[in-house]
Amino acid sequence: MSAPERIPTGRLSATEPAVEPAGPPPDPADPQDAPTTAPEPATGLSAAFLTEGELTVRGRIQEASNAVLLCTIAYDGHTATCVYKPVAGERPLWDFPDGTLAQREVAAYEVSRACGWDLIPPTVLRDGPYGTGMVQEWIDPPENSDEVPELLALVEGDEPGPDWKAVGHAQLDADRTALLVHADHPRLRRLAVLDAVINNGDRKGGHLLPGAGGRFYAIDHGVTFHADDKLRTLLWGWAGEPLTPEALEVLRGLRAALQDAAELSVRLADLLTDTEIDALRARVAGLLRSGRHPEPSGEWPAIPWPPV
Repeated sequence: MSAPERIPTGRLSATEPAVEPAGPPPDPADPQDAPTTAPEPATGLSAAFLTEGELTVRGRIQEASNAVLLCTIAYDGHTATCVYKPVAGERPLWDFPDGTLAQREVAAYEVSRACGWDLIPPTVLRDGPYGTGMVQEWIDPPENSDEVPELLALVEGDEPGPDWKAVGHAQLDADRTALLVHADHPRLRRLAVLDAVINNGDRKGGHLLPGAGGRFYAIDHGVTFHADDKLRTLLWGWAGEPLTPEALEVLRGLRAALQDAAELSVRLADLLTDTEIDALRARVAGLLRSGRHPEPSGEWPAIPWPPV
């Protein structure tokens, strides 16, 4: 596909994390300096590994607006890489007065896991060097750049082309516009459904990380689960289209998993408010009733800013 302009995707195409030696968030003893060579990450780390392993802070990811720390985690003789986001390093959000970013990140993983789609890296809530925070498996990009999927682009003209979906026109400068498109990819479509379920208010291009074998994973789910419609995403290409049979089956299973005494509801009760859980159930029910991907409401900006 010809595309003279490309959306910069940050870590989607990067081969090394942008890390600086960690500063104190807020001010315990300084962590160790960032290592010269990062350890190899495990794949599919277990909850026990992430929850019980010994965390060592190695550096701080520079571009993050909240404290995001790169760590090694050691458990049962094995070592892996993970991300640790302490609650102490979060900036308060006026429209999310309840709970924390870390809790919502874990809740998003729990819902993703219940869907069976493996879209979000394993994520837990635990104590760490700077207090309670979210710990998530680090996703290293593949060594071969050919394995990195092209998911987002800006193209000339008004048509997205085969295997792409149009989102809308973007202003490049005073005299130029381009069409924002995303891939018509089944895993990306599953993510669009998940984002509608968790009411993701910040689905940006930089929140999609390439993994091995052409897979990609979604990160940064702190702005989710609001009781009001907050859906902002770059994945509007399926808006108004019928949900796939697979998505409908998953949503029916999720509806059952969200019943009062069900295991998922019990786990979410420690992470979200009752109002947020009720709204989550209502969104699942609404998707099943309509049988379609949601469309922008017009009451909230549909595209996150900045988009990457």
